[in-house]
Amino acid sequence: MLKFLVFNLVLMGFVSNWSLIQVGLSMMCFMGLLMMNHDFCSFCLGYMMSVDYLSYILIVLSVWIVMLMVFSSTVVKKMGNFCVGFLSVNLILLMVLVLTFSSVNYLMFYISFESSLVPMLVLILGWGYQPERIQAGIYMLFYTLFASLPLLVSLLSLYKSEGSLNMGLLLSGVIGYQGTSLLWYFCSVLAFMVKLPLFMFHLWLPKAHVEAPVAGSMVLAGVLLKLGGYGLIRILGVFSEVNKMFCWVWVSLGILGGVIVSLMCLRQVDMKSLIAYSSVAHMGLVLSGLVVMGGWGLNGAVVVMVGHGLCSSGLFCLANMVYERLGSRSLMISKGLLNVMPNMGLWWFLLVAGNMAAPPTLNLMGEISLIISVVSWSKLIMFSVGMLSFFSACYTLYMYSLSQHGLFLNALFSCCSGKVVEYFVLLMHSVPLNIMIVKGSLILCDL
Repeated sequence: MLKFLVFNLVLMGFVSNWSLIQVGLSMMCFMGLLMMNHDFCSFCLGYMMSVDYLSYILIVLSVWIVMLMVFSSTVVKKMGNFCVGFLSVNLILLMVLVLTFSSVNYLMFYISFESSLVPMLVLILGWGYQPERIQAGIYMLFYTLFASLPLLVSLLSLYKSEGSLNMGLLLSGVIGYQGTSLLWYFCSVLAFMVKLPLFMFHLWLPKAHVEAPVAGSMVLAGVLLKLGGYGLIRILGVFSEVNKMFCWVWVSLGILGGVIVSLMCLRQVDMKSLIAYSSVAHMGLVLSGLVVMGGWGLNGAVVVMVGHGLCSSGLFCLANMVYERLGSRSLMISKGLLNVMPNMGLWWFLLVAGNMAAPPTLNLMGEISLIISVVSWSKLIMFSVGMLSFFSACYTLYMYSLSQHGLFLNALFSCCSGKVVEYFVLLMHSVPLNIMIVKGSLILCDL
């Protein structure tokens, strides 16, 4: 009992020290980056946990985003006692994400996958801005839970028929599972389509983003959406034969849904809502590359997931900085930001360029791989992919030009331009996004 009390006191002292958390997460990030090289080998952490190259990339991304979440949440730091709970929720969420990406058993993966909902829901309900955050939390909870329960039934059926849920055995075909059941295929894939999210299952995402605090928006766009793509990579190999018959459904929904969502972005006036809808368009292209099940599509999907995680997280940071100064996220009010916040203009430009996959960002390399994969699968999809890329540039330039240029309110001219910690957070988003393409082989590997 005494040991337990001492452990709790040490843990509470660690969690309550904001600077210690920042330093610890920063050291974890840079140590993780130093380990990324060509000779990386998977290593086992236990009976149900193992890390390969794909898992390692997403674990480093998770630690990186959580570190930047803590740095960007300066408003929460001023709340005193509330910061202890905030840091605890963030660390629990990071632990769950690491467990999810390192799980080698499908049941363990499912439990960790669902557990990430709880800290995210606490972030939205506890530190959200408007009373509508309750409705947004309920939307997110019921959408994801409703789609995830069939996945659990499918996994239990798989265990009953094959006697194992080990990813290595099922994906390598050692135990002879063919994955020919249409019912279990759709039950398994639906949960990840909602988490990605696919067009028509995306209604929970804009609500959750708009009502979440900046930390919630960053981790939701930066990491939690990637759980859907990671889950598809792990599960589609089990149902490869059935997936060949139905991949045209997902490619059509992903590409055409992305075009429709891009048009919806052009009529948004809320910054966070526009960035959230743009995530749906990007993830539609990622889904198309994954279900085609080619090497170009897989590598391109991983690169876009990493690039989009950094880019969208940085854009949500910028939107929050504007909200803290002007008290509004509306593009109708926050015009002429180059006059109000001139030093932020560079960061807006760099992250907007990343969002529209302009060179030399990581998104460009990933989208080229995805377009090659999808067009090689069917030449008919070429026109839709071109429209998706064109409208992605349209709504991104619409957001940039409307927010940075135009007339500004004289009452807002006294706003300060930026703080050192804000420049650091934006730098840590922009540098990996624009530099990693030089060493793209770190991500473009034989996954």
